[in-house]
Amino acid sequence: MSTFLFDSIVFGPVKSRRLGVSLGINLLPLNRKVCNFNCIYCECGWTPEATPGNTSFLLPSRTEVYIALENKLAEMKIKGLAPDVITFAGNGEPTLHPEFPGIIDDSIELRNRYFPEAGIAVLSNSTRISIPEIREALLKTDQNILKLDSAFDFTVRIHNQPSVNVKVRELIADLQKFRGRLIIQTLFLRGSYKGNMIDNTTPEEIEAWLKTLDLIRPEEVMIYTISRDTPAGEDLKKVPLADLNRIAGQVRRLGIKTQVSD
Repeated sequence: MSTFLFDSIVFGPVKSRRLGVSLGINLLPLNRKVCNFNCIYCECGWTPEATPGNTSFLLPSRTEVYIALENKLAEMKIKGLAPDVITFAGNGEPTLHPEFPGIIDDSIELRNRYFPEAGIAVLSNSTRISIPEIREALLKTDQNILKLDSAFDFTVRIHNQPSVNVKVRELIADLQKFRGRLIIQTLFLRGSYKGNMIDNTTPEEIEAWLKTLDLIRPEEVMIYTISRDTPAGEDLKKVPLADLNRIAGQVRRLGIKTQVSD
């Protein structure tokens, strides 16, 4: 049940299961999760309700992010430590930051100056890709990693518990606007939550999800399962690697590159 929050704007570098040596950027508060999802498996814990008048969880400014990233990149340059990727993740949904597009531009500038071989990645829950400015900013990155845990609205409501109105049909249409310049990330899990059975690996789930991938045609699919404690506790179970590999094989038969981590 133990979960954690990142306590700095820039964190790491860390060895990522999916991205290699990753230098993380947290555009969200250092003491609070801010997200329009409340995923039952989130390593940052439950999403708290907004607290009017509480200024302790203000977002870092664009200038603060710029300074923090430049300082860290300069330090790594001196030490001869090169990141594989600069990753926007952190305590919630990074695209909720009102200056997200400008911060992406700043990060590209700093990356080009210090480590031009490094990629820039964003881990997003896909809820704000209908906004043109957000979509354009994501298209500037090297790894635009967007979540899609299921092709069924019911499953999304249980797994991700969105605070915004998410309809998978509309989400698919928005994902298609990237014309393949995106990576789909899907977390598979089993178990139960509040009396609901959890399993997005059933034949029905996988069949619908594969059809959705065939419509979106991403450049890559990242498949994984829970690896840390979750806010929902022990009732959630990780999916065995053999099952993840079986699912990955079905994606590869669509001609889509697939990465698996357990």
